[in-house]
Amino acid sequence: MKLYNVIFKKNNKKYYFVSEDEYNIDDYVIVETEKGQQYGKILNIENEDIKLKDDEEYKYILRKATEEDTEIYYELLKEKEEAFLKCRELVKELGLNMFVISADFNFDRSQLLFTFTSDERVDFRELARKLASIYHTRIELRQIGARDKAKEIGGVGVCGQKLCCARFLNKIDAISMNLAKDQNLALNPSKINGVCGRLLCCLQYENDNYLECLPGMPNVGDIYKTPNGEGKVISIDILNRSFKVLIGSNKEEIFLPKIEDEINEK
Repeated sequence: MKLYNVIFKKNNKKYYFVSEDEYNIDDYVIVETEKGQQYGKILNIENEDIKLKDDEEYKYILRKATEEDTEIYYELLKEKEEAFLKCRELVKELGLNMFVISADFNFDRSQLLFTFTSDERVDFRELARKLASIYHTRIELRQIGARDKAKEIGGVGVCGQKLCCARFLNKIDAISMNLAKDQNLALNPSKINGVCGRLLCCLQYENDNYLECLPGMPNVGDIYKTPNGEGKVISIDILNRSFKVLIGSNKEEIFLPKIEDEINEK
């Protein structure tokens, strides 16, 4: 049993699938997902065979895609754009307070999923009926939040990289302001919020690094004794394990040993 990285052209995000059959990098395959069958491309292959545990929930690669499958895939791309525009047209016609983000057919056309945002709860039953009468498949309308909207659309974050949610995060965890405080970040929305207007996802998965570097670090405002005298801590840099002390009118930067250096010394 091998583990494969598969991407879907929608956002180039990696997903893991397993198969007992052999596939090559850049092969196009049909896979089983929670949304039904999907068309994807193999990006990477784990070198060693794996044994699945009972609690692992990897989906399977069903088969290698044929030329006919590829033709169907490109037809579905055109149809989903038409469905997206039609849905927006019906939303306007019905006077619904919602903004349609995307439309997606699964590969076997058993479902047509629309995602939308709204500031209120929307009664979209009439919209669903109209869409079902046009496309003759199961219609799902899913209201998403600001984070999921960013994940769906994609974009570039304040760091200059593609958005983490669209690139590699499979699950978006709850993020609290306490993480920004623990990391000694300025509580300025323009600094700690992402393009979605919510707290940066990286506050969550970078937090362990901050906690690892935190032991021994003083707080801003603490009085600290140095070889040159006693002063007040005016700023700290947790990741570099350094801080600045104001002694009279002079600023002195103090560097603490790295955690791994302290361990090696012991």
